[in-house]
Amino acid sequence: MHELSLCQNLIDQVTELARKHQARSVASVTVQIGQLAGVEPQLLETAFTIARAGTVADLAEMVTEVVAPRVLCNVCGSESEAMPSSLLCSVCGGNDTRLIRGDELILARVEMVVDD
Repeated sequence: MHELSLCQNLIDQVTELARKHQARSVASVTVQIGQLAGVEPQLLETAFTIARAGTVADLAEMVTEVVAPRVLCNVCGSESEAMPSSLLCSVCGGNDTRLIRGDELILARVEMVVDD
């Protein structure tokens, strides 16, 4: 399950951010997952529960936001949302497109608890 190694890397990033901001703990972590990223959100959430144990994020909640694919059409120049199984331009129907969103895994937000 590669989601566990992804979460271990995610925890490393979150731990570094918490250290940098002198946080006592991390309350939540928000991750954006593209539909074409090859990552299963539910498995990632389960792996996060395992990876966070004994860290500054021990009680943190993981919020996942699924990102639909977006393409840029090389024919008409439009940017549009596309189906994961068919990266066609939704404006002209062309198949000469370039994926511009939907294959990413992004640490979007970290909510930390800090002393005043």
